[in-house]
Amino acid sequence: MAPFKNLFTTSINISRTLSFPLPRSRTHRSAIALLLLSLFFFSSTSLTNQLPSFLTASSLASSILFAANYISPFSSITSSRTCLVSDSTDNCTLSSVTAMERTRMNPRKEEEIDDVIAGLSSCDIFNGNWVLDDSDPIYQPGSCPFLDDAFNCFNNGRPDLDYLRYRWKPHGCHIPRFDGRQMLRMLRGKRMVFVGDSLNRNMWQSLVCALRESVENKSRIFEIEGPREFKTRGFYSFNFVDHNCSIDFVKSPFLVQEWRSSDRRGNRRERLRLDMIQTPSFNYHDADIIIFNTGHWWTHQKTYKGKNYFQEGRKVYNRLEVNEAYKKALWTWAKWVDSNINGSHTRVFFGGYSASHFRKGKWDSGGHCHEERQPVTNDTLLKPYPLMMKILESVISEMKTPVFYLNITRMTGYRKDGHPSVYRTPNVHQRIPGIIQDCSHWCLPGVPDSWNELFYATYLLSHHDLSSNN
Repeated sequence: MAPFKNLFTTSINISRTLSFPLPRSRTHRSAIALLLLSLFFFSSTSLTNQLPSFLTASSLASSILFAANYISPFSSITSSRTCLVSDSTDNCTLSSVTAMERTRMNPRKEEEIDDVIAGLSSCDIFNGNWVLDDSDPIYQPGSCPFLDDAFNCFNNGRPDLDYLRYRWKPHGCHIPRFDGRQMLRMLRGKRMVFVGDSLNRNMWQSLVCALRESVENKSRIFEIEGPREFKTRGFYSFNFVDHNCSIDFVKSPFLVQEWRSSDRRGNRRERLRLDMIQTPSFNYHDADIIIFNTGHWWTHQKTYKGKNYFQEGRKVYNRLEVNEAYKKALWTWAKWVDSNINGSHTRVFFGGYSASHFRKGKWDSGGHCHEERQPVTNDTLLKPYPLMMKILESVISEMKTPVFYLNITRMTGYRKDGHPSVYRTPNVHQRIPGIIQDCSHWCLPGVPDSWNELFYATYLLSHHDLSSNN
């Protein structure tokens, strides 16, 4: 039995058998393979020179057309330039990873990478289900000192660990187990930045803890900017000294600028400038990797109602539908990315909407999830695919800067069991019935570790393609 289970068997009941099979998704398998994403970023030669000799212009066009119709298994995008990654020309460009040259790496390791590439060549890694897996988590519960209390369900007294017994498995392919040492080797000398809301912060802390687990001398990980600075400046950074890399988080819940001011009577006013990107205290446009997200703050009451809140230039909208405001904000973000980020240097990712699971009310009106102990097992019980994500996909398809879309929406829809609920605080007295529960964020370790595993698979392929071509 795994050491993890040995450690906690005496105090926590994790022997419960959950043998149900999660049903196979009825959505289509996407032809947008990660292999059709990575080469575009790193090649300075022509597309013709990038492609294997056996791939004719006709077959390439056919593949692009097929892939364009499957940006996501949940969306239908009709733009003539529909493309998960796009270039500055009028034509979509989806590139395939060339055959890897033989290197001096360990033969077994090389074969493993070849197997990964072959398996992902026609697989949508975001279309799958959660399977039981009793292997150890990427990092042990309670072991990472970098977690917010709000995400640290184990330290906050959650009595079960069943939510750690599942691993995401795409239909038709295998994703590699997260390898922190390999990830750090690929991040050597680089800066990685997460920009967005607290769900992106969930993913950021998951990655930092996963990388910390693989570092032998953990004292060589430093907080460049810590909790105190974050509260005032919205910036938090860790530096892995031995690898000369930093993993940063920039708070920007809307990606566009939120203003707070007071009128002559002293009444507080808030406005969301849909035409202005939020300017952080620290520049990040030249980072090597940027992962953006936005979504949950758009569902808050003041945002959702949209009354005298959204502003463009001097115009304040008396009433604006939130989806229209979201679209305007995303276009502001997209134009900023296209104007300020060098796509040949910086890899840009955008994280999809992470599902919430409030029952019998919203977060501030008695909604709860503390009784959930198993994932959703019936696809018909999943919430509809959010319109906001269809809007995001449409915007990305028109950008000149290549963007990797991390479509985590459906995979999180299943996991009603993985939220902090009443275990968002270490104070046991705050876990009485009727308190506000957290059914939006995720326990760590937990579901966001799988997001980073999918990110790792994507980055692993693109990194090896870069190494091969160099």
